[in-house]
Amino acid sequence: MKCVKLPKENLSSFVETLKTFGKVYGPVRNERSHFFREINNSNEMDLNYTRTMMPPKKFFLKLKEIIFNFDQGRSEYQETPENEKTVVFGVHSCDIHALKLMDKIYLNSAPDKYYTIRRQNTVVIGCSCRPDKYCFCNSQGTSYATDSFDLFIHELSDAYFVRVGSDKGNSIIRRSSSLVKEVDSKDVDEFRGAERNRDREYTLKLDINGLTDMLSLSYESDIWNEYADKCFGCGNCNLVCPTCRCYDVVDYLDADLKTGHRLRHLDSCMLREHGLVAGMLNFRPTRAERLRNRFNCKGSLREDMVNCVGCGRCTVYCPSKIDYVEVLKKVKGEL
Repeated sequence: MKCVKLPKENLSSFVETLKTFGKVYGPVRNERSHFFREINNSNEMDLNYTRTMMPPKKFFLKLKEIIFNFDQGRSEYQETPENEKTVVFGVHSCDIHALKLMDKIYLNSAPDKYYTIRRQNTVVIGCSCRPDKYCFCNSQGTSYATDSFDLFIHELSDAYFVRVGSDKGNSIIRRSSSLVKEVDSKDVDEFRGAERNRDREYTLKLDINGLTDMLSLSYESDIWNEYADKCFGCGNCNLVCPTCRCYDVVDYLDADLKTGHRLRHLDSCMLREHGLVAGMLNFRPTRAERLRNRFNCKGSLREDMVNCVGCGRCTVYCPSKIDYVEVLKKVKGEL
């Protein structure tokens, strides 16, 4: 992997270069949290954030989008894919692993046109982070990203250590040749030391060995009723999760009953309506069943990788204060 050094005083000029590749979005702080917002310069970003409320998934899977407009009278439909070029700056390694999971789902056997176009048109620039008490990505094996990004920057004392992960990343570095320098042995040693120190800062641990089996064996456990009594069933955990991908598709007719549009919107398995089928039957009628389903989904390995990346969002932003790791430790009999 190619690596270069970006002096900190060149960050602002580097962001200006990135604008030639698309609209630049970075982590910006408001009164309560961090969000990815379009930025005009590097001073607007807070690269020392721990997590954004909404994950970078939002750039590839919209909360709500029109897939196509249709005219039944003419037997015609018109798709509406976006072609905007985008640069997402400051994505943490756990969220990059989440994108890797989404790629497996939306790019492999049956590629999703809308996701594919956005992924192709987006530059992903990762950024190193410092864990807080809710982070457990090191337990999930997602604390360090080796692929699925274009560039990844790690903060050093006076510069950023930049790993190049793709051809697009190489193109950016070539266009920024006057802003970057070659790394030397001192830079490499500082990079290694920073990564070792970061690993030691993780305080929350979750042993995922055998977790899938433990979840299966806990199907009838009272744990689900215990936490269902606390759960509001609001679906906030699904909304902020970087790997949740359930959606619903609805056709809306105009007043002429001939024209209209097909809408896709993200859905939540924690909402009662998610399990409703014809005849008003519900295959997950209780909150306990929906909670159990969500935890089994996050503990799944059906995409050959863990479905939870350890970002801690579901715990941090749960209005009921349900602790994700606490639940799974009870499932494993550790609490």
